[in-house]
Amino acid sequence: MHVRLIGLAGWSGAGKTTLMTRLIPELAARGASVSTLKHAHHAFDIDQPGKDSYAHRSAGARQVLVASAHRWALMSELRGAPEPKLAELLRRLDPVDLVIVEGFKRDAHPKLEVHRGANGKPWIHPEDPHIAAIAADIAPPGDRLPHAHLDDIAAIADLVLAHAAPLEDFLARG
Repeated sequence: MHVRLIGLAGWSGAGKTTLMTRLIPELAARGASVSTLKHAHHAFDIDQPGKDSYAHRSAGARQVLVASAHRWALMSELRGAPEPKLAELLRRLDPVDLVIVEGFKRDAHPKLEVHRGANGKPWIHPEDPHIAAIAADIAPPGDRLPHAHLDDIAAIADLVLAHAAPLEDFLARG
């Protein structure tokens, strides 16, 4: 299977997560299997106090794997180790048709810039040569990159599929 990679890059409040939740069903309807990788800038927890897995982790386990007939999840505690690089995290995913990364906007993978005019934030693409296309609620400056309106999910899916690059290419660079 040839996995392809693209990211969604944008400032907080631009609508990346909303776009992701609308884009995944569109891509799935087109027959693409999709996985996502989300970067968080803060401490987060997917486990809950009072659960056995939380107790295992709190007791000092480096990894806790929870499994059922419906899903499984592996939690890894860094315990002071450095945050893993994007390439290392991508290597941990099972093969799919497309991996969409939310965040990691400073990494050198192809990205779709998500921009909302009301945010008042600057455009990312003038400073990032890895932005391949744009999804925005206002017209981007210039006409350098292909773009679609944030509400045109089919057109954004077209951009994603057109500009996603082979994962192997990104991993080979580092």
